[in-house]
This record gives sequence, C-alpha cells and structure tokens, in this order.
Amino acid sequence: MSQAGADAWAMAGAVRSGGTSSVELVEESLRCIAANQDTNAFTVVLAEQARAAAREIDRHSGDDRPLLGVPVSVKDHIWLAGAPATNGSVALAGFVPDVDAVPVQRLKAAGAVVVGKTNNPEFCYRGYTDNDVFGLTRNPWSPHRTPGGSSGGAGASVAYGATPIALGTDGGGSIRIPAAFCGVVGHKPTFGLVPKMPGFRGWPTLSVDGPLTRTVRDAALALSVMAGPSPHDETSTPVDVGGLLEAVSRPVDWARLRVAVSEDLGWAPVDRSVRAAFRTAVEALARDGARVSEAAPEAPYPTPLWNDIALPEGFASEGPLLEQWGDRLTTGTREIIEAGRSVGAAAYLDALHRKQDYGLAWARFFEDFDVLLTPSMPLAAFGTDVQSPASIDGVPVDPFFDDWCALALPANLTGCPATAVPTGFDEDGLPLGMQVMGPRFSDARVLAVAAAYERAAPWPLR
Repeated sequence: MSQAGADAWAMAGAVRSGGTSSVELVEESLRCIAANQDTNAFTVVLAEQARAAAREIDRHSGDDRPLLGVPVSVKDHIWLAGAPATNGSVALAGFVPDVDAVPVQRLKAAGAVVVGKTNNPEFCYRGYTDNDVFGLTRNPWSPHRTPGGSSGGAGASVAYGATPIALGTDGGGSIRIPAAFCGVVGHKPTFGLVPKMPGFRGWPTLSVDGPLTRTVRDAALALSVMAGPSPHDETSTPVDVGGLLEAVSRPVDWARLRVAVSEDLGWAPVDRSVRAAFRTAVEALARDGARVSEAAPEAPYPTPLWNDIALPEGFASEGPLLEQWGDRLTTGTREIIEAGRSVGAAAYLDALHRKQDYGLAWARFFEDFDVLLTPSMPLAAFGTDVQSPASIDGVPVDPFFDDWCALALPANLTGCPATAVPTGFDEDGLPLGMQVMGPRFSDARVLAVAAAYERAAPWPLR
C-alpha cells in the first residue's frame, strides 16, 4: 500500500486486513524522509528502532489497535525515551530522556511506530524553524520559505508525506502556523485535554500537545488516542469530549450550529490573498448549508497579555541556563528569556487574572455562537532569510516575539480548541488556511466543522 494520498486511518485498516504490513509502511516512510533531506524536517531518524517495532507488530495477527503499524513522528521538544530532546538548543544538545511523554506513550500503545523526531526553533520560541543544533527547516512548497514554527519540522514532514501524523506543540500558534504554511491540518486541543508531561517546563499555562495530519479524520483519530487525564500532568482534565471519530465521519447538522466568521477579529492586519481565500472557504460552507454571521468577541488585542504570561514563564523555565549558555544561544533567544527576568510574582499573577477576564469575554461570545471561523494566519509563508515579516497588508509588524501570529493567540489564552485546515493558495502558489475555533472542550464540534469544509473542498486530493 502506497502512503501517497493515504491517511493513518486507511493505513491502520490495511495493516489489520493484511493489505499491507507495518514494515512496508515504515520502509516507505524512511524512503520518503531520505528523499527529502534538503527540507531538514527531522532531527533524528530512528530507522532501526522503527523497523524492529514494525516487525514486532507484523508478527501478531488479530491486533485491532487504532494506529496499528502507522508511522508517526514526534517533535524534538517532546520527550521520547532513548532519543535526544534538545529543545533546539546547544544547552540541551546531550539530553536524552529515559521516559516517554504521556501522548507519546499513548500513540505507541495504539500501535503507532515512531520513525523519528522533528525540528523546532530554540525552546520553541519562534514562528519559524531554525536553531544552532540542527539548522534551518524549509517549506516543502518552496525551499526559500519557512514552514513556520515552532512545530515546523512536523508540518513540513507531513506536507511532503513522511508520516500521516506528527506530534507537535502549540503555545502561541505552534501547530496552526505550520499547518497554514505547509498546507496540512493542525489541531490545537482544549488546554488540559491531552497530558503533556513528563517534559520540559516551558509555558505551562499556554502550551498544549496536539497532532498535525494530512486529514481532519486523522487529527480526530490521533486526538482520540491521546486525550484523557494522567497523574503525570496535573493540568490534564477528566472531561469526555464525546465521539471524535463519529463527529468527523457524519454530515454536520447546520440547522443546529450558529457559525460566526471574522476575517480579522476586528484588529488584525490580514493580506488580501488570505482574505480572498477565507471568503471562498466560508462560501463553500454556506453552500453546504452553514448559516454564517459576521461577528467577533469583544476582547482586546491579545499580544500584550500573551507576552505578560509567556515571558515570565519562559524565564522561569530557561533562565537558569543563561549563566552557562547565554552567549551560545541562537540569535534573539537570550533577549526573549531576559525579557521575563524582571517580572515579579505579583505582576505574573495579575496577568493570570487578566487572562481569566479575557477568557470570560470569549466564553460570553460562545454563548451566542457555536464556532468561529477566521484565517489561520494573516499571510502566507515568508522567506527563510527573516525572523518575521516586516509588514502585513502594509501595516508594520512589531519585530519582537512574533506579533504577526496574533490571530492564533486567543486559543492559547482561553484554552479553547482550534483546528487549522488548508483553504487554497496565494498568487505564489503557497498554501493558506482557515481556523475553526470553539469553546473549551468542543473539540469534536470544531473538528466536525473542519471535516465538513474538507469534504466541501477536498484538499488532500490535491
């Protein structure tokens, strides 16, 4: 069975039925990785371990695990026992954890075979992917463009076909940015739905682990495997989000859904090509029966609040490395860490209080609407020669800490789920995307709407 065009659901089904073997899938994954080395998506390829795991799976018939024999990848930042977890930093270049993070444990328990780890910027701080340990990751659609970040290696690897599922993280858009830039699906789960420990400390109130995939069905499949509380992560929540796979497999009952749409949330600069693709996507859903209303929450521009939380959390996590490693960190990283040094406990707690008020404003909005559609990103992938765009639609961008990602930040500040799906291309042939967002623990609903759009405009067939 060829991986080209196949999703994880189909692959696992073929392994269970005998239509293919896990060894065949893993070998094809390894060939694909080798053929796309110039993209530099992977930090380490675990070829022999993956082959051994695949052979073990193929020795046992009658196995009905949901990801049986399916190749997957894990972001460098996320702990995988026996494999380097450098977090993109020379300060951690020799670190190899001896334990799996809970979502990795669950993917493997579901039958998935980890073929390697994917690249991220140092400490996952940026919306592009480059570091001094593994170097620059490129966008498969255009090698002179970024795949985004911080799960840039994950997004790029899924885009060129290495694996149908890649495990990433999202603390400020880090799943949805690569999904938009690379033309794949990315789901940022409700905060607390997927345990993320054991692992690094960074951004404990903002970041989540989640999947990047070829199809919405695979995002639901991966999430169904990883979701659920764990004693390893006290932020994980014992909430049943319902039948994820059923939700993405049946037609949406549009008569029961109140759909809000906004091109810019009232404050974001957005490129014209993105606006045009977004309008076309909304029209496709309207033809499918969706009743849409122009609306956005009455909530302020999110970047200042996000910085007030992310910066002190980053300093608490990475600040201890500065004395020994500060002069050897990637350009710009030390400045971001130092920016959180002067924030005291009272100021940090005040920011968390404002975060709660911000979340309440969004919760009130979702009393009137079931989902909100926006562009995933305000622009297409920018060049690998810059750290951020200078402007968007003629509006200058603050160069400090990826202010251009602001459309992604509300989902992190509120803990709400958000799915990014591809919508089309700009005039340079680069992918664009739409974000479907809903209230906390509405992951099934958000994925269902994303799946409805995917059926209306079947991107994977392209």
